[in-house]
Amino acid sequence: MGEFDLTRFPEDPRDRLLPWDAADEYLLRHLADPVAAADGTPAARADLGGSVVVVGDRWGALATALAAHRPAQITDSFLGQQATRANLARNGVAPDAVRLLSTRDTPPDRIDVLLVRVPKSLALLEDQLLRLAPAVHAGTVVVGAGKVTEIHTSTLRLFERILGPTRTSLAAKKARLIFCSPDPDLERGPNPWPLEYVLGDDAGPAAGLTVVNHAGVFCADRLDIGTRFFLHHLPRRHGAERVVDLGCGNGVLGTAAALANPDADVVFVDESHQAVASAEATFRANAGAGRAAEFTVGDGLSPVPDGSVDLVLNNPPFHSHQATTDTTARRMFTGARRVLRPGGELWVVGNRHLGYHVMLRKLFGNCEVVAGDPKFVVLRAVRR
Repeated sequence: MGEFDLTRFPEDPRDRLLPWDAADEYLLRHLADPVAAADGTPAARADLGGSVVVVGDRWGALATALAAHRPAQITDSFLGQQATRANLARNGVAPDAVRLLSTRDTPPDRIDVLLVRVPKSLALLEDQLLRLAPAVHAGTVVVGAGKVTEIHTSTLRLFERILGPTRTSLAAKKARLIFCSPDPDLERGPNPWPLEYVLGDDAGPAAGLTVVNHAGVFCADRLDIGTRFFLHHLPRRHGAERVVDLGCGNGVLGTAAALANPDADVVFVDESHQAVASAEATFRANAGAGRAAEFTVGDGLSPVPDGSVDLVLNNPPFHSHQATTDTTARRMFTGARRVLRPGGELWVVGNRHLGYHVMLRKLFGNCEVVAGDPKFVVLRAVRR
């Protein structure tokens, strides 16, 4: 497929993580020279002259390498889409060489080659395979790819149940391929996503709220314990304030803040298309159609004007796929300082061991522990 100059997005010289991994390399090598399955079964050669769809391409490495075949890329990640645009430009490829679709967009009507980077979330994989299955035909070449630690028996069962007979390759550089032979006559059943549930009394002031989770959102079948702890310690504020639920996930924090302060203008922001769709559904289920709010898919707080916000609520992630990193939290905190008005506040919940208070003191010059237990802390930093 050639050599390419690739980067993650946004570029950060402190971020040592690569924009591709061994699974991407294995998949591209296979497309150039097919390898047999682990049981010795020959793998079908993919005719890249047809309709090619790449699902879950993390930083655009696959789409960039395959751009000559004009693939469609389907991803949940806004940052992944931006990385693809950046990598196409870095390699002198026209931006329209790859059709960029989100997980919320309508997929192509016909798929001749389906390439799947296995996501961390089995729920997202299930949802996407069910959405794509009607476009897959008996002659479609389906190849999945992932690190050995990402491909489990449950992963293979999903491919088998939704698309057809499935087998795997031998491992290479701790990566593995999945080969699936589509059976258009399979009875797949309905798509179970999104899930909906009502919060119990242990959610404190949020008890009774209806939560809607689309597939792939963190803790999609229950409320994560960090958010649950945060709900018991949300700031009590009044008046016409502008509040941002940053990294909103299913939108529980922003919805609870909106209901507690009817005059607040609440903005929900996440880089996940699935998350923002979940946040909007959660907000509408509780606040009704008459209450206004903003829902934005984007790169952190980049769409929000400087000095325009009174309160930012944040439960930052500390993983980027399989890697542990504080890069995302640092960018979220830096963005919060930029958008807050003087006197505006950033409230953060995080695992105690992550030491976010150190980072916040460097950025804001102050940080107060609002509440804590053996696992979590709620921190407050004020824009001076």
